[in-house]
Amino acid sequence: MASSEVTSSQPMPAQPMPARPARPNAAFRRLRGRRSPAEFAAAVRRAAREIGERVSCDARYVGRVEAGEIRCPNYAYERVFLHMFPGRTLTDLGFAPRSSVRGRRAHTDEDAPPAAPTSRAGAIGETPGARAPYDTPHHETYDDFEESDVLRRAFMTGGATVAAASLGPIGLAFDAAAAGRPVHRAGTSHAHALEEAVRRIRLLDDRHGADGLYRRASLPLRAAYALLDAGATRQTTADRLHSGAGELAISVGWLAHDSGRFDDARSHYAEALATARMTGDDGLEAHAFCNTAFLARDAGRPREAVRAAQAAQRVGRGLGSDRLMSLLALREAGGWAGLADRTGCEQALARAQVLFERGPSDADPEWMSFYGEAELEGLEAQCWSTLGDWPRAARHARRAAHLQDPHFTRNIALYTAELADDLARGGRPDEAAAAGTRVLDLLDQVQSSRVQTMLAGTARVLLPHRRATGVSEFLERHASVPRTA
Repeated sequence: MASSEVTSSQPMPAQPMPARPARPNAAFRRLRGRRSPAEFAAAVRRAAREIGERVSCDARYVGRVEAGEIRCPNYAYERVFLHMFPGRTLTDLGFAPRSSVRGRRAHTDEDAPPAAPTSRAGAIGETPGARAPYDTPHHETYDDFEESDVLRRAFMTGGATVAAASLGPIGLAFDAAAAGRPVHRAGTSHAHALEEAVRRIRLLDDRHGADGLYRRASLPLRAAYALLDAGATRQTTADRLHSGAGELAISVGWLAHDSGRFDDARSHYAEALATARMTGDDGLEAHAFCNTAFLARDAGRPREAVRAAQAAQRVGRGLGSDRLMSLLALREAGGWAGLADRTGCEQALARAQVLFERGPSDADPEWMSFYGEAELEGLEAQCWSTLGDWPRAARHARRAAHLQDPHFTRNIALYTAELADDLARGGRPDEAAAAGTRVLDLLDQVQSSRVQTMLAGTARVLLPHRRATGVSEFLERHASVPRTA
């Protein structure tokens, strides 16, 4: 743990340099041209996919860049911008050189992280010699909140285990009560770190699945609630903290959900719903109800799934996002399918399709980045599978796997597992075995109890068909796969 050596019984207080006012980035604004911030953000995300990067660029981020709040982008954005504008440097794009941004100033009171304790005595459950997550040397903090090189490499190149281990340094993984130190009032840097924690957890889940992430992701969540208890000096910061904590609770709840911990997931979703109700955040409330509906369907409570999805639609109707309403209609369809109500399911599916075809908009929530045509097909496949229409389910599952962005490795495994199960139950064991084998090929990258449970069901259905082409090989290989604890 880094600490300052005390050389006097009355040390002089540090005098922070005054914050430099943001200077608008006119060069970047010119490059955007006539496109709206949302349209430009969509172009940035497309460019990122072209080079295998993943950025959560939205209109707000573009606005912050143009306002000069982001003086130098992180490494991922740097690669994307230089790909979009070949031959230009960061300086040409209106950014400050990275070397001039790092270590530029100490944080102001509003942005400062909580003070580190001078002694580790009483720090319960901490590893001796480990650095406190908030105990960051000044030379590693700078204006644009850039992540350290080590963390960046871990997130870019590590597998699921390394990625999970990387959640600790997100900047929120501390337990103030256990550390025995007071938490200062939260500032904008805390709100930003909280929002980034949500984005990184979603990114890692998309790539690797939930099983290796859930336990570690709960640490930033505890930190988020400690920040809420500490309060903030500005109402805008308090609003961001509440929204971020709610979204983080949903993300952690999803990790619990996807790894089969349904009771934990229900608790996290309820916490997010309570946060939304207390703050009047309709977007957060719709998101919480959306995930609650999905959980209820998977937990065998289809009537609750329908009611939660309908509640989400009532709240979400005024948010102006057709894509959100489309997803919520699909959540309702899943509940109707669980109730064996084919008519109700078909009506909800039809609404979902009509709403989806209206296209994306600036009002679409950031968390819906996973929802595209592939997810639409995948959720419809699940509905037909629940209703026992295996051929129809297999057609949609096949389309989902084909359409899915390669970045979403977990979803590719999920859709292909759905396809394998539908083919097996539909009397096509050889094709089912081939699809199941493709899922097994992805399990070194994906740790998801949901996918493993689906494969186990497919294997049971295929047991009587060992003599079909490829079935015996699939069953033997499946039997050798270690099960998630």
